[in-house]
Amino acid sequence: MTISGQRDLDGIKEIGKIVALTIQEMKRHTRVGITTKELDEIGAASLERFGAVSAPKKVYNFPGHTCISVNNDVSHGIPNNRKIKPGDLVNIDVSAELGGYYADAGQSFQVPPYDTSLVRLCEYTHNTMMKVISSLKHGVKLNEIGRMIQLYSAVGGYNVIQNLCSHGVGKSLHEAPTEILPIFNKHDKRVLKEGLVITVEPFLSTGAGYVVEQPDGWTLRLPGGGFVAQHEHTIIITKDQPIVVTVA
Repeated sequence: MTISGQRDLDGIKEIGKIVALTIQEMKRHTRVGITTKELDEIGAASLERFGAVSAPKKVYNFPGHTCISVNNDVSHGIPNNRKIKPGDLVNIDVSAELGGYYADAGQSFQVPPYDTSLVRLCEYTHNTMMKVISSLKHGVKLNEIGRMIQLYSAVGGYNVIQNLCSHGVGKSLHEAPTEILPIFNKHDKRVLKEGLVITVEPFLSTGAGYVVEQPDGWTLRLPGGGFVAQHEHTIIITKDQPIVVTVA
């Protein structure tokens, strides 16, 4: 969507903050022994407390309120009876709707004891996301997002998951501009406009550069070993620095 007035701005900021607070609450409860289903219920309770609803459940009938992916399960992990173990790499992705407005965010982090290589992967992915975001404004070509993700990942020694993309958001969970590739596409002539609402979500990998859908029809897994970290924010493009709405 493109912000057309104060109501839109307030609506996106409100749901963005709710998403951020829900991720924060879920991270706070992530510990050895808790199941991903129990974490999902904490997320559901948080959204309900604010009057928001799960976007993947509402839009796609996803079998959970949030997506929780562990280790080589990279994205769209279904909450279940899997217990968190020491050293697990966890990704929590929350998208929600309130008053007709949608926001989407995610974070990857490790449960202690820490492995320095996984800590670096998570931190580097977050820093990549923030570098990309800080470079975006009205008039910048959309394919700069992919160019920068591809560049920074290579500098860090990581691969990019090429079949997971950033996207437009705001009045629906996924909307134009669709498929904002995480690699440079010279044929993409689209340009960022003031007021545009999008996600920026790099997935950086120590293994393959793609994920494979599992038989459950949802879970996306990294083949052949390795780990992936994702960080995601919903942002509003301006004439200067973007507004990051998914912050607590």
